[in-house]
Amino acid sequence: MLTRYRNLSMSTKACVMATRILIIVGLSSGLLHSNSVLASDVEQKCQRSFDYSIYLSGLHMGEMTRTENWQGKSAVITSKSEASILGIGTQYQQRTELSWSTDRNEWLTDNFHQQVTGFRSRDMRVTFDNHGLKSRVDIDGDIDNYASKTIPLRDVDTLAIQIRENVLRGRQQFALIRQASDAIEPYQFYVKDKLTATIAPWGEIQLIPVEQTGAEEVTYFFAPSMNYQLVKAHYHGMILQGIIELDSYDDSCDTMTNSNLELGI
Repeated sequence: MLTRYRNLSMSTKACVMATRILIIVGLSSGLLHSNSVLASDVEQKCQRSFDYSIYLSGLHMGEMTRTENWQGKSAVITSKSEASILGIGTQYQQRTELSWSTDRNEWLTDNFHQQVTGFRSRDMRVTFDNHGLKSRVDIDGDIDNYASKTIPLRDVDTLAIQIRENVLRGRQQFALIRQASDAIEPYQFYVKDKLTATIAPWGEIQLIPVEQTGAEEVTYFFAPSMNYQLVKAHYHGMILQGIIELDSYDDSCDTMTNSNLELGI
């Protein structure tokens, strides 16, 4: 794979990296929507919908829309994005089913279906077993199996939700593994000191940076004043820099969660 990548033209390399940014950073927005452990104990139905802007090396490249349907300790997340990368249109769709594991006290992926059209097109279906330690990956009919000894494998949506869960728990560093299309990618995460920044349209807010190291380097920025939502994510690439920013969202879950907290549930 690395040899094939080195033989590509610069424009094609940029497309490869840009598509990865679209997937890694674009879907890191899953951090915006997870419930806390306390909220997960309430058998509630609610929905969240979000709109995002995607930037590549400072240029606006596309948008993403997401919808989450929560029912107590499980959720179905659907996302769709469109971007133009060096004149090549790329569309991304994913549907993820996830649930809370009482055995592991973590969010785990049950299954997900990912479709990419345009550059690097693929149809990817993944199911998980043995509390997330095993996966079955079907890409355009080619099937592979993956396994992890101790850390569950997750899709990018559930990975993002578990990061936020760990931040809410006050953890300063932790390890997680993402199920990629042709490998499993281990990451280390480090929670940094709070900082203040101005992010439109939210103005000046306090943020908590979380740095991801490993196969992909990403910095996530959480806003405590916004129920620890992710307002920005920055992909640190050697060739290209990717950024996703929250533009707007509609949320019925936080209202229900706040009411439950006031009742002591």
